[in-house]
Amino acid sequence: MRCIGSLCAALFFSSLQPAVAADARAADLDRIVGQVQARYRLPGLAVAVVENGEVVYSRTDGELVAGSGRKVGADTLFKIASNTKSMTTALLARLVDAGKLRWDDPVTKYLPDFRMREDWVTREMQVRDLLIHNSGLRAGAGDLMLWPEPNRFSRQDVIHGLRYLKPVHSFRSRYDYDNLLYIVAGEVAAAAGGATYEDLLRREVFAPLGMDGCRIGAFARADAAPLAQPHARRDGRYVPVREDGEAIAAAAMDPAGGVRCGLDDMTRWLRAWLDPAAPARDGRPWLSAQQRGELWRAQMPMTPSRRQREWSGTHFAAYGYGWRLSDFDGEFKVAHTGTLMGMYSLTALLPERKAGFVVLINGDAGDARSVFDQVLTQRYTQPRSERGVAWYADAIEREAAAPAASRAPDTSRRRPVAPAELRGRLGVYRDPWFGEVGLCARGGEVEFASRKSPLMTGKIVRVGPRLLVDWDAEEVDAEAWIDFAAAAEPAAFSMSKLDPDADFSYDYEDLAFARVGDCG
Repeated sequence: MRCIGSLCAALFFSSLQPAVAADARAADLDRIVGQVQARYRLPGLAVAVVENGEVVYSRTDGELVAGSGRKVGADTLFKIASNTKSMTTALLARLVDAGKLRWDDPVTKYLPDFRMREDWVTREMQVRDLLIHNSGLRAGAGDLMLWPEPNRFSRQDVIHGLRYLKPVHSFRSRYDYDNLLYIVAGEVAAAAGGATYEDLLRREVFAPLGMDGCRIGAFARADAAPLAQPHARRDGRYVPVREDGEAIAAAAMDPAGGVRCGLDDMTRWLRAWLDPAAPARDGRPWLSAQQRGELWRAQMPMTPSRRQREWSGTHFAAYGYGWRLSDFDGEFKVAHTGTLMGMYSLTALLPERKAGFVVLINGDAGDARSVFDQVLTQRYTQPRSERGVAWYADAIEREAAAPAASRAPDTSRRRPVAPAELRGRLGVYRDPWFGEVGLCARGGEVEFASRKSPLMTGKIVRVGPRLLVDWDAEEVDAEAWIDFAAAAEPAAFSMSKLDPDADFSYDYEDLAFARVGDCG
């Protein structure tokens, strides 16, 4: 059939509409990414958006190492940190589908030596409890066995150390974020699946979803895509920290935060969740509908933050299996963040819209990540909102500048402690889970040195009547008070954060050292 006149024009322009819409969407997203980059000057960045099973936007920016000239690409590997947790739970769900595991199995069925401090908790702890932050332990309890890296703690050290960590709440009574029990979950998977956690993750997650570039455990740098290196903010600019060597070692913390992936592979991860009917590489369903439902079912209530309530109208928040669940402007949202020194990530899904996005940053960039989260999500939930990048960035700056925003005391008037000032208190001390540290004379000063965590070395300084550890490594960015127990025999000391709002993974409050010997 021939078209004539206005009919031809209508058909012609309607055929252009999808392309015009796609161009407009790309321009809008480019504007957002550009504004965030202009505001925060991130060292490297990768962002992608998925809609209806298709990658509708993908952009990389910046460098692997600031100033190197080596550009971030779609295959560049970023540490996704705690976004690993949803991959660990997906692995467990695959084992449940295969009949090798049940969510309500006791942990001791797979790990007979597993112990919590209280015997009844040991007996009652189920596989599901390892994943939902309900242990009763303080947030970040025992994380000093995982970070800072590198350290010499093994997964068996982590599992053994759990029995010494004192709960601060009753088991299953409330949410407090935990990493150690994900290490236990990785070992449960290994016991049930008959292979190492790393091999199982490659077999059950990476391979069937085509995430071939992702890495977990030990690998040679030469055998992987380029690695984005972490950066910390120093004197107003980003500088590389903890740069990788040629051989990447496996780490105890891998099941909680050890995966590295590039942008292309992370979009495959998003598509696997947004399109449940999409088959795996072998043509079969990757996960059953039942297990998909379990992973996204509210398992542990959480309290929405003030930001969530005020910015997103959030009424409910909960933790699923490795995912955070909430309502955002009345719409169901599934998301998680990942945070390691110098590496920040975000994965967010709006399942009812079959849309989601991923953000990967190789710098300490919590504020930038928060802005991305709000602006990219509200493109769907509040597309006419006048709140953009500048609005959220300004609001975050105002929060940080508020009079009560920082509770850290002024320690500028500090002086090194001479060994004579700690006469009778110098020596080797031991904590039941962290192990030995030395408090010993070094060149006219007193040094704190951990045997298993080499970066945790620093000098003891005095601030007024109190003692403080001034860490040597810039990577250890939370100083700690030392408080000796009065008249204790043998000598004993506890520790606490200088800044009460420092990262909870610096869990000094869970340490209790007693003197076990003399300095060598």
